Amino acid sequence: MKHLSLAALTMAAVLGTPAAALDLSAMSAADKAAFGEAVKAYLMENPEVLVEAINKLEERQQAAQADNDKVLVQTNADDIFHFAGDWVGGNPEGDVTMVEFIDYKCTYCKKAYEVVDEVLKKDGKIRFVVKEFPILSDQSVLAARFAVATRQVAGDAAYEKVHDALMAVRGDITLDSLQRLAEEQKIDAKAVLAQMNSEEVTSVLRANAQLAERMAIAGTPAFVVGGQLLRGYAPAEVMAQIVADERG
Repeated sequence: MKHLSLAALTMAAVLGTPAAALDLSAMSAADKAAFGEAVKAYLMENPEVLVEAINKLEERQQAAQADNDKVLVQTNADDIFHFAGDWVGGNPEGDVTMVEFIDYKCTYCKKAYEVVDEVLKKDGKIRFVVKEFPILSDQSVLAARFAVATRQVAGDAAYEKVHDALMAVRGDITLDSLQRLAEEQKIDAKAVLAQMNSEEVTSVLRANAQLAERMAIAGTPAFVVGGQLLRGYAPAEVMAQIVADERG
């Protein structure tokens, strides 16, 4: 589909004709100049037309992005929803899957954590998948490696406790603080710390990073809910509506 420029949309609004019907290439230089002056004069008298044209262009761009995102989700569905390296929470037998790309040093991820918790508890039928995607700092990587290593060493229940604890951290994340966290959660700190730099942990983070690149996800949080991709934070009512939309 041919993408129309803001100028074409504006001209169409001025003339009251479909933008696709405009053929500027058929105009002479003098006609183009006269036409341009007419458009300028019209916009000066009717600036709301320009606002309408801009809004229309944005709507078309958003629709095109949504369509592209759906294709990305379909193409990468197995890696998004069924990657063995990811922890699955919520209701594992739920009818809608919500996947979140997270970074433990991301302020909006911590804010989204509360929203997701609220939505999961109220709904009860959402399968929730966490994708460790540390991109903000070395501390992000340290925390993600610790979380993944915890799951590999101590299992899903231990991972969930560590995930919740890391989301609550507001200060620096260091090896010492992680060791204390493991000890507080009754997890074998020595075994987890030894696992952190293993290829098994690295492979999980690498796979999630490669998936994010294919999905054009460059920030956190990012969500895939059913067939929809949401880049960024959204309040609880928006997340609940997206889930409802996926159920039809």
